Amino acid sequence: MIALFIAGLVAAPIAVAQPLKPFTAQYSAKYMSIPASGVMVLTPRGRQWSLALTLDNVAASMSQATFFAESTRGNLLMPLGGADRMSYVGQRKSMSARYDWSAMQASWGGDAKPSRRGPVPIRAGDMDGLLLQLALARDVPAGRPLNYRVVENGKARPMSFRPAGTETLSIGGRQWQATKVTSTADGKTTTAWIAAGVPVPLRLVQAEGGRETVSMRLTSWRQL
Repeated sequence: MIALFIAGLVAAPIAVAQPLKPFTAQYSAKYMSIPASGVMVLTPRGRQWSLALTLDNVAASMSQATFFAESTRGNLLMPLGGADRMSYVGQRKSMSARYDWSAMQASWGGDAKPSRRGPVPIRAGDMDGLLLQLALARDVPAGRPLNYRVVENGKARPMSFRPAGTETLSIGGRQWQATKVTSTADGKTTTAWIAAGVPVPLRLVQAEGGRETVSMRLTSWRQL
């Protein structure tokens, strides 16, 4: 899966403090060093949910979607499947993900490399990169440990975030006091700004080798 913390399918058990509510979030972003626009949408699908993110600019387009359920045992966000698509300079790439909780393994198809198709063992609490955004938005205000395990793109990796101060960010003309958290692993740094009452990070930056690769800033959101 294309990392967006976006590391682009997971984490220690997440207590669901509040019921999920559908939303649409708009972003100003930079993707591949070029200004882009973005939108993230959380939509109910019966007893399950769909979370989708799309980023577009004049040079490239990227979309991620994850389908998940809320477990009644342990209040976990459980990824069930996902799809990543990317197009740039005449090239297209598409990958799919499947989380089989009966077999406790994840696998990938489409344009995934043979070495990244899995299966990869999964365990309770694992999630993908998009669900990690929902997890941070819940866990940071609640003061929970920010230790996760992300399973995507044919591998599982731990991600631990640490507080890095607070900042005041303006979103839609309103000032928000945001907690800055950061995670560094394998030469990649992910930084997120979280505010209580906002279902997604107010800002998110991913850098690799000291160079910013993805930057997203929330401009507006609304509950559906």
